[in-house]
Amino acid sequence: MRLEDRVVIITGGGFGIGRAYSLAVAREGGKVLIADINDAGAAQTEEDIRAAGGEALVLHTDVSDEKSTEAMAQAAIQRWGRIDVLINNAALFTALPLHSLEQIDVEEWDRVMAVNLRGPFLCTKAVVPQMQAQAYGKIINISSASILSGNSMRLHYVTSKAGLIGFTRSLARALGEHNICVNTVMPGSVASEGALAVYPEQFWQQIAATRCFKRVQEPENLVGAIIFLASADSDFMTGQAINVDGGSYMY
Repeated sequence: MRLEDRVVIITGGGFGIGRAYSLAVAREGGKVLIADINDAGAAQTEEDIRAAGGEALVLHTDVSDEKSTEAMAQAAIQRWGRIDVLINNAALFTALPLHSLEQIDVEEWDRVMAVNLRGPFLCTKAVVPQMQAQAYGKIINISSASILSGNSMRLHYVTSKAGLIGFTRSLARALGEHNICVNTVMPGSVASEGALAVYPEQFWQQIAATRCFKRVQEPENLVGAIIFLASADSDFMTGQAINVDGGSYMY
């Protein structure tokens, strides 16, 4: 129970990879605030956590909206009195069409940046005052291993995820004096519900062939890194990016 009694906010925690994070945190004893716009998925995840004896709270949260993220932080404080961990997981990815540079209009570009980059900024800004008051906290940003290779049909997505690396390193410098750790996890292509609905079987086999471990990456393959970064085991680790992709990329 490495996260026993820790209060953990997980954005996008009701569906896909975020759901795997939520269930894993609860299994380790954490109290989970599932901040999501997917109300049905969040409600199901909350129900599953409670059925297993865990503790969870759902809050409809738009991470691109400042008032919504402020309400998210306040809900955690009102319910549990503290915030120990923020996992900035919510992002636009599978909902995005595969567009080339010429096909991406300004509105689509701005929406991706609003959710994938402004979202983590706003969520972090909302929780940091409480973490500073506690003189302790963990912020875990979810980037992507795609920033190491690029993707010509997801220019905006990859750009937003690359931005999170700079955000992580700068934030680690800014918050170190308050004993707040800031790190990033970089998943490879993960066979989540959303991704399985978008990409054909051939895609998954091609990706698996690039890995040291010749298999498809599942959401559960990311859980160990998340629990480690959320726990006391990583209390002297900050400003780092951990690539979890089965060995496709090494840097």
